[in-house]
Amino acid sequence: MHQLAQRLAFTYDDYLEWEQRQPERHEYVRGEVFAMARTTDRHNEISGNCYTLLRQHLRGTPCRVYIADVKVRVEAADCGFYPDIQVTCAESDRADRLVKRSPTLVVEVLSDSTASYDLGDKFAAYQQLDSLREYVLVDQDRVRVLIYRWRDGQWGVDNIGPGGRLRLDSVDLDCPVEALYEDLSEPLTPNPALAGDEKGG
Repeated sequence: MHQLAQRLAFTYDDYLEWEQRQPERHEYVRGEVFAMARTTDRHNEISGNCYTLLRQHLRGTPCRVYIADVKVRVEAADCGFYPDIQVTCAESDRADRLVKRSPTLVVEVLSDSTASYDLGDKFAAYQQLDSLREYVLVDQDRVRVLIYRWRDGQWGVDNIGPGGRLRLDSVDLDCPVEALYEDLSEPLTPNPALAGDEKGG
């Protein structure tokens, strides 16, 4: 998971000022800061594929796509995260070039060190964003995507495997799920399921 960097009683403003002097990115969780885990080339390639799909699809719309280095502030949970990909369509998010507060879509590419956190505590924090409509978790070791959607007053999950369609209602995108895995440097291994396969809320 993340490595604890400090046990000081940071406020969020303290964290923003402190991080400007650090060589690495850190996430903020209720007064503590955590160094971001390093990523692999495959993680980067999948994130890049996702960004390219969304950027091309949303060109000419009010929505903006950001990758990796732009924060999301979750004030209700007192957290600040760096999602792999986020989309915001909120006019209010244009005022701050470093931090967004109203994403409609967040995508995280899973790794062994962050999967349980992304599925657990981080998702619980993201759920406190009134703007968020979909939270997408992409397995980097096999073709498997979990799409958590807010609909009918609750969160449900769609599990997309090989041959499936990646349907993101929040941005009206529909494409083959394999588009996220195109042109990887190293081929994927075939497939058992990602943890959390069953449908649920």
